[in-house]
Amino acid sequence: MQICSFFGLDPKKPRLGLVREGLVYDLEALGGREYSSFASFISLADPIQDLSMLLADRPLSDGKPLAELDVQPSNRQPHLLAPIDQQEVWAAGVTYVRSKSARMAESQNAATIYDRVYDAQRPELFYKADARRTSGPNAPVRIRKDSAWNVPEPELALVLSPGLELIGVTAGNDMSSRDIEGENPLYLPQAKVYSQCCALGPVVTLMEPGFQPEELEIEVSIERSGKAVFSGGTNTRLIKRPFAELIEYLGRDNEFPHGVILLTGTGIVPPNDFTLLPGDLVSISIQGIGTLRNPVVQG
Repeated sequence: MQICSFFGLDPKKPRLGLVREGLVYDLEALGGREYSSFASFISLADPIQDLSMLLADRPLSDGKPLAELDVQPSNRQPHLLAPIDQQEVWAAGVTYVRSKSARMAESQNAATIYDRVYDAQRPELFYKADARRTSGPNAPVRIRKDSAWNVPEPELALVLSPGLELIGVTAGNDMSSRDIEGENPLYLPQAKVYSQCCALGPVVTLMEPGFQPEELEIEVSIERSGKAVFSGGTNTRLIKRPFAELIEYLGRDNEFPHGVILLTGTGIVPPNDFTLLPGDLVSISIQGIGTLRNPVVQG
């Protein structure tokens, strides 16, 4: 099963949708207020079981499909949003060998810290964004005006309940200013956290039996003036640290009353001579989830 966040005909009220065969169904119309928002759904005691029971009792013929998945943002039609409302977005770093080598290469003075953190017992975890800084499908991601070396970071994002149970996964883009971080590791928040620094979507694939997020293909392509300028791929099985370990460290002395979204690191890094430019189109595809597309704008 897949769910999404979308604007209905009222552009001021995000709604929770069920995605089925390319169509979106309003879950609040089917199941009531506990399905009125992303936060209310993931705060249920057993969201996936509750949704399965709802759909068994209320077939989709009782609802009305509202939108196709690729509907563009409009004031007149429903469109998809980032699957986030009251949650924070956190991120794990240096979880792939490719990420370790890239961050060592960009660092001017402290390359060995990335080598050490890759093998350390404690993972690198950092705050990334909130809903205000996060873009959904087809919405822009930003490159900083004070940076000359910017890249997307395609990542699997874990959607966690307030009790840090893994509810589902989605695609994420952890935008990064490599020259700012490379100048000094203490500049990481400036390289990572700013307006439109993150993208999530297009949907959340729920953790039903048989779904294995530890073995998903991730691909990215970047288009410029209609032509591909970079493409790459990886698989989540190449992540060094188990998801359970990342989640456990995230939850240490921390509380997330509305749930939290955890980006799990990137295994795809463009070459050192590549930087995003305004007008580029970033497409991140993850097996079992779909494709997250975002145009790039200049800060």
